[in-house]
Amino acid sequence: MIIVGLTGSIAMGKSAAARAFRRLGVPVHDADAAVRQLLAEDPVAIARVAAAVPGAVKNGAVDRAFLAARVFADAAALGRLEAILHPLVRRRTRNFLELAARRREKIVVLDVPLLFETGAERACDVVVVVNAPAFLQARRFLARPEMTQARLAATRARQTPAGEKLKRADVVVQTGLDRGFSFRRVAAIVAAIKYLPRHAAGRAFARRFARGGARQKRGPAGARANPRALTKMHPHQGARANKRPAWKPGWS
Repeated sequence: MIIVGLTGSIAMGKSAAARAFRRLGVPVHDADAAVRQLLAEDPVAIARVAAAVPGAVKNGAVDRAFLAARVFADAAALGRLEAILHPLVRRRTRNFLELAARRREKIVVLDVPLLFETGAERACDVVVVVNAPAFLQARRFLARPEMTQARLAATRARQTPAGEKLKRADVVVQTGLDRGFSFRRVAAIVAAIKYLPRHAAGRAFARRFARGGARQKRGPAGARANPRALTKMHPHQGARANKRPAWKPGWS
């Protein structure tokens, strides 16, 4: 089973890329959705949040607006919240991977906004980074309710810079051109991964593929893949490849 880590800075188009993977039949685990579920229905998480962030739980339910405002202004509160939620999300991720392995899935996607920040890329065979121009990122972010330039700056400061993510990516999906372009890119990634020998997953999405190399074989859904090129290492991927462990059922 090949584990794809999907990430990108805020408002880059990562959610659209995740939908494209699902449309192509690839199971996707959404870390943000897992957090929302934990805060809505997990009594252990709710109790711990109540103790760590006073006032965040009212009438037995997490006030997400209050919680977001509190951790935005208080780095220590954010650290306490992450210490509560990250282990619980990892447990759900482990359950997702174990179920996918039992179903003999060829490819799965871990949609993790803080993939690099939490070190989760070490459990992935291929890392896909979604990117967009800074002006488009800002326009998307500020179009959301109650978002401001100050929040955008603070969010960017807390995340790994977009340029660093691009350097550490195996493949980049650019958004902002049109939805069809981004979908075709994701489809090409899925097609290429299906050609990867099992022992090669974790060593390489090739330079030619990353640049849309020519003379590629056809894959599913009309996507184009180059299986010969996939045996070469992406120029930014080597340092990470030697550290990435193979996934095991006990991964956490």
